[in-house]
Parts: sequence; C-alpha cells; structure tokens
Amino acid sequence: MTDEKPKKPKRTQQVFTLLVEVGRKDGDGLPDGSTGAALMCYAAGVDEDEAVRETVALLKHADLAPLEVTGYGTLQERLAEGHDISDEEKDLMDRALAENSVVVAQTTTFYQDA
Repeated sequence: MTDEKPKKPKRTQQVFTLLVEVGRKDGDGLPDGSTGAALMCYAAGVDEDEAVRETVALLKHADLAPLEVTGYGTLQERLAEGHDISDEEKDLMDRALAENSVVVAQTTTFYQDA
C-alpha cells in the first residue's frame, strides 16, 4: 500500500467581469468634487468569489473604498446571455488571465447633482 493522497482536481483560472462601486477616501485619486466612481474590471480567479476578493483587496491597496461589487460572469456566461463583447474587451480579459491579475478597463466618476 502506498501513502499517496488522492489528487485534488486542478481548478482552472477564469476571468470574471465585475462592476465595482467605490466611495471617497483620502488619497483615492478621484477628481475633486466627485462622490465616487464605478470601475469595470476583469479579474482572474478560480471562481467568482476569489475574483471579487482579489479585486477588492487590490482596490483597497490602491487607496480606493469599494462599496459594492456586481458580478456579470465569465466570457462564456456573458455570451450565452447575449452580451455584445468587443474584441478590445476580449483582449483585456485575455490580459487579465495571462497575468493572473485585475484589469480596470473603465472608470466612470460620479458627481452630486447641483
């Protein structure tokens, strides 16, 4: 008999599309007068929970204040739902996967209505 442990199946990295709303914090780099922002991110992870954890940790390290995260799924899930995904967006997803990273693709700044 051998003492070999059963091998766990390898979990494959995927890229998840996340929309992260951030509030204001000293040193966050957001424009003066803004009340926060929404960040469209592509994040690598073995599952969406890991992608969210890594994204939130990265944004906190960058002195941002994440408030809420909305997940839109993987490329395959988004295509199955009928999302129109540009080649540029796919390239950013490929980059996130290749680098095992979080790519912030777009930032939309919020302002209080005057």
